[in-house]
Amino acid sequence: MIHGVKRLFFLPALVLNLLHADAGTVISLDPGWRFFQGEAKGAEAAGFDASSWRKLDVPHDWSIEGPFDKNAATGGAGGWLPSGVAWYRKEIQIPADAEGRRVWVEFDGVMASSDVWMNGTHLGHRPNGYVSFRYDVTAAIKPGAANLLVVKADTSAQPASRWYTGAGIYRHVRMVIADPVHIAPWGVFVTTPEVSAESALVKVSTRISNSTPRAEKLSVRSEILDAKGGRVSTTDTVVEAAAGASVDALHEIRVAKPALWSVDSPAMHTLVSTVSAGGRVLDETRTSFGIRSAEFRSETGFHLNGKNLKLKGVCLHHDGGAVGAAVPLGVWERRLSLLRELGVNAIRTAHNPPAPEFLDLCDRMGFLVMDEFFDCWTKGKNKFDYHLHFKKWAHTDLRDGILRDRNHPCVILYSVGNEIHDTPKPDIAKPILRGLVDVCHETDPSRPVTQALFRPNVSGDYQNGLADMLDVIGTNYRDQELLQAWKDKPGRRIVGTEQGHERSTWAACRDHPQHSGQFLWCGIDYLGESRSWSLTVFDGGLLNRAGFIQPRGEERRSWWSDKPMVKAFRRIGRTAETPADPGYEAVEWKRLQVLYPDWNPRESTAHEENVEVYSNADEVELVLNDRSLGVKQLRKDGSALNWKVPYEPGALRAIARKDGREVAVDTLRTAGKPAAIQLVADRRNLGTGWDDVSHVEVRVVDGNGVIVPDATQLVRFQIEGPGHVIAVDSGSVVSVEPFQAMERKAWQGRCLAILRAAAAGKFVLRAEADGLAPATIEFTAR
Repeated sequence: MIHGVKRLFFLPALVLNLLHADAGTVISLDPGWRFFQGEAKGAEAAGFDASSWRKLDVPHDWSIEGPFDKNAATGGAGGWLPSGVAWYRKEIQIPADAEGRRVWVEFDGVMASSDVWMNGTHLGHRPNGYVSFRYDVTAAIKPGAANLLVVKADTSAQPASRWYTGAGIYRHVRMVIADPVHIAPWGVFVTTPEVSAESALVKVSTRISNSTPRAEKLSVRSEILDAKGGRVSTTDTVVEAAAGASVDALHEIRVAKPALWSVDSPAMHTLVSTVSAGGRVLDETRTSFGIRSAEFRSETGFHLNGKNLKLKGVCLHHDGGAVGAAVPLGVWERRLSLLRELGVNAIRTAHNPPAPEFLDLCDRMGFLVMDEFFDCWTKGKNKFDYHLHFKKWAHTDLRDGILRDRNHPCVILYSVGNEIHDTPKPDIAKPILRGLVDVCHETDPSRPVTQALFRPNVSGDYQNGLADMLDVIGTNYRDQELLQAWKDKPGRRIVGTEQGHERSTWAACRDHPQHSGQFLWCGIDYLGESRSWSLTVFDGGLLNRAGFIQPRGEERRSWWSDKPMVKAFRRIGRTAETPADPGYEAVEWKRLQVLYPDWNPRESTAHEENVEVYSNADEVELVLNDRSLGVKQLRKDGSALNWKVPYEPGALRAIARKDGREVAVDTLRTAGKPAAIQLVADRRNLGTGWDDVSHVEVRVVDGNGVIVPDATQLVRFQIEGPGHVIAVDSGSVVSVEPFQAMERKAWQGRCLAILRAAAAGKFVLRAEADGLAPATIEFTAR
């Protein structure tokens, strides 16, 4: 099934005619497509000649291939990248023993306005590029023969988004073959309504579909396994499924001394669901879940497993920077690991359902998730955005999304809208919201619903009843108004759905126990939402687009992380404040860089530098060339420590101490002329799967190994052996260099190469630049 309910996977599924449909078979359809970008009349037909089309595997985002174009129809909102029609065709050899069984194809996401055909039969259309969907192809296939699957994706109607969307079959695709009596897609629902350290109650609802013309007496088993595969508990029941109908089997299972899922210890369990008749197994699925309780309380905010926990969250768009919208899981794993180092414990999926494997990763890593679905309702923000389809598709898309995601322990909250422009007209907005909340509650009664309210005091949301239709009231940016709304009406539960990076905003959240937490805009720089060429990203993240930690990320670490830290910067100007409503300011909000992690000011003669230090220790001492510049105590309000330092080249050290003991040191060194390249990889041992990647940080250094902060050399890459450079980047917000290339200019002394293994074996990356000593690094793929 689409993620959340999993059958047996065969990976890679390269020779499909060798796979047989047993109790339930899942076949990856990712490899071996033909692709064409442009109009192709009649391409859905079997007789169409696509032999000249490009061969590729999916997931595939063709838009990220570029080029950047000032005149692109997507504009700055779409990162100046291309849009249009694209076609994908794939021949599938379906096993002969699929005859008499149910067969469907599943897509985790196609951007956008997709149409799908099987053997020339049109299966359906989905306008929303973020939703996962499936089509039953039982009547359209030819078992034991070649079958043709065709997909058309169309992003030509522009402008259609406020950020970069990507284009094409950018998520995974699979085929499922099951018995006529089978567990329904997304048909397993697991909840844990009672949780303690001593005992937990696990409730399981399993929907079985009977597509035969006769009633079936069925045995349904639910077996819980722990993280190591050990049996925790098993229960059975017998149900009767009427001909051509579905039936729900309900189980309640007690688990003694359960391993609880939490942010610090995300213990996962597996539910094995089996349907049998006459001693023969008809279907079996595996569902990952976690045993945990999650609750929002009016007086004390969010609680996980009965313990109060402040949500320290960030908002993330779905793109992965240089890889675009088709994001290998290894890219997300690196990004989330870096955010975790900064103290982040929660993610808001702004403003759409993420890839299902992203939620799998959040489950495993212990991130809490606000699962968001819509950026607009009936009043659009762009001429061709989702408002054109909302009335017809919103409930279907929302219901499908919740059915897909409701077993993830990481998901604690559903959001049904971001900065919705319908709300100034409550007679329109309130019935819409009522319908959306009802869909959420009907599909998943175990989780609360919120909405990221937009200027709620202007539209009267707190007074006219709209806000109180939400289980948890969410508001963007206006935290003082949100706190006042809590005071005005007892019992309200509140969360900051989107906030700026200012210390005062964090203090308002930190110092009010009723405030459940905040989600910063944004966690990582993302493509698009630009107002001016050649700015290609929105640069407001804790990490930049290449995944390098920015100064605001280190400041946040000093507030959110418990691990001792210290970080020093040169400050050359004032940080621009977050507007009251970002994106709607009359004068463009320009986020100029004013903090630099180096000791190479432009002026090398005698002058004074403003050195700013972030730490979570008791005190910090600043030392220049072994001379102490004084010790300063950390302020209770968390504000930075600043020194006026007479500049001289050398080494500037910030030494953090706690209880009189040194706990962290950061050193800024004056860099000389560029001399060599250094390569630092996050992984040197890889698998050969699509999701396995390594990030190689390329540093331009001087003769002492210090990064040269103004280095801009063009770095050229070569690969020897079974590996590929799949993308390059530097984090520069104004570069329009292609991401899919074998070279990249350094920016502030660094750039990035993302690698994937093509086969098992060893391969070597070589990086070189004019006038610099080259570097190599070896990788092993297994």
